[in-house]
Amino acid sequence: MARVSILEKTQTSPELQELFQKMEERGGKILNLFKVMANSPEVGRAFLKLGNTILMKSSLNPRLRELAILRVGTLAKASYEWTQHVPIALRVGVTQPQIDALPDWKKAPDRFNDQERAVLAYTDAVAEQIRVPDDIFGAVRAFLSDQQIVELTTTIGYYGMVSRILEALRIELENQ
Repeated sequence: MARVSILEKTQTSPELQELFQKMEERGGKILNLFKVMANSPEVGRAFLKLGNTILMKSSLNPRLRELAILRVGTLAKASYEWTQHVPIALRVGVTQPQIDALPDWKKAPDRFNDQERAVLAYTDAVAEQIRVPDDIFGAVRAFLSDQQIVELTTTIGYYGMVSRILEALRIELENQ
């Protein structure tokens, strides 16, 4: 059971009600994560805006983004995050064998190309060490522009935060 209230749309601020309505009109589901974030309207609104920007307006290849998100979810042991993003990853071209290998990706190097391995190593470094060794940064630099590196780093940080919110507040998956 969640440690804080899971608010319904009618219990949220007018601004969040409007955002939730737009999400529903586009066919989106109001996730329990979003309902929890609605307990703090200003933070919740900014949280949703950054998440939507990462998912919809980034120049980073969606496959690389989803590999990073799933890896962050794995490292944080955030099953909610993993469960929500596996279908997205599959839709954008991540293969099931890649998803299956993510928990111990270094032992399955043949499942990932050089760019994907560089992104996964960078994700591990950012998520676990914060400071990225030069060789790992150099490997990502070989494939990504400055803009994409900033977007990848922001994605890793954002989904690390998401995982912490999910786990600290014990947010449960929605009824499927």
